[in-house]
Amino acid sequence: MKLFKNLLVAPATIGLLAPVSMFAGEASLNDISKYSNLEHLDLANAFVSDEPTHNSLLAGGEGLVDSDSYDGGFSETTTASFSVDAVIGSIDGDTTTEATTFEYQYNIGLSTSFTGEDSLDVAIDSGSDGATTGDNPMAFDTGASLQVDGVTYSFPVGGLSMIVGADTDISASFTGACSYSSFTDYMGNCGTGNSLGVGGSGITATGSYAFDSGFSLAAGLSSTADSSVGILTKEGTDTYGIEAAYTADSYGLAVAYVSTDNAADAETTTWGINGTYSFDLADVSVGYETTETSGTDADGYFIGVTFPEVGPGSVSIGAGTTGNFADGVTETMMYEASYSYPVNDGLSITPGVYIKEVDGGDDLTGVLVKSSFSF
Repeated sequence: MKLFKNLLVAPATIGLLAPVSMFAGEASLNDISKYSNLEHLDLANAFVSDEPTHNSLLAGGEGLVDSDSYDGGFSETTTASFSVDAVIGSIDGDTTTEATTFEYQYNIGLSTSFTGEDSLDVAIDSGSDGATTGDNPMAFDTGASLQVDGVTYSFPVGGLSMIVGADTDISASFTGACSYSSFTDYMGNCGTGNSLGVGGSGITATGSYAFDSGFSLAAGLSSTADSSVGILTKEGTDTYGIEAAYTADSYGLAVAYVSTDNAADAETTTWGINGTYSFDLADVSVGYETTETSGTDADGYFIGVTFPEVGPGSVSIGAGTTGNFADGVTETMMYEASYSYPVNDGLSITPGVYIKEVDGGDDLTGVLVKSSFSF
């Protein structure tokens, strides 16, 4: 009799060790009874529950989610996007990068909507350490480890489009009027990166309103979130920005004002303007920016031309100052040219060249090829 009991226990034990996904719903002790003359095996099925099973939480996680509704997967309203930029090339005149080098950056974007009109976005970045590769015109300087680059929540309030978040740019709500696609980081935002492309650190809140006529207004503030100084305090650094823009079918114009103050009572104010006009053959973009810090003025400018239909891709040529320069300071220039073409829906290739003037030194000449993946 003991032998028969052992024979009954053995199949049940093997079943517990098998993967649940393969065993559940495919076999039962009643099925096994077909191969035996023993009776009353239905009693063993009393241990099998007809209720659906749920994924168990890790120890200590009880109560954090509703165990009756959590299925262990992403929310149906959550989407993920990925991109990889890789650059290979060399820079003549830069002792660090005259040899051919390779740099990359990897970006993950997670977005979730709760009402269909809002969006919670998280940016996660990784990349090669650009700080160790000399001039680093692509600004790939996130470091090899994954890090959260920003967390933002966008939502409507009446006719306003609001954005709040940590490490979010004030200019995230700015319209801008720059149609030039820069090859290097220096040409970004048509040379108005301190105004129309102003960033943010700590806590940021910004919003915009678009009129039916093509006009738009945007404003925001960013304040350090250091627990030792707090938000919007004299000891911290606060930045305020406002933008007005007009966009039409073939042209656009945008103006921005930014004010920044810090614990040293040093205030910097910046005005920026950029504009674009589309001709039949090409798109022309211009930018101008001026800053004032403790009574010292400095300015910079940019001009770029994009030929949108050259073979399968587009050609971009731009020139501008490498920053804002005060009177009496030697002004240095930056020149670049690139050709970008799509290989397929998820990959584009952009070879390019740039020349950067260096005050008191040899000019830097870079020849680079950038590959951009998106999926």
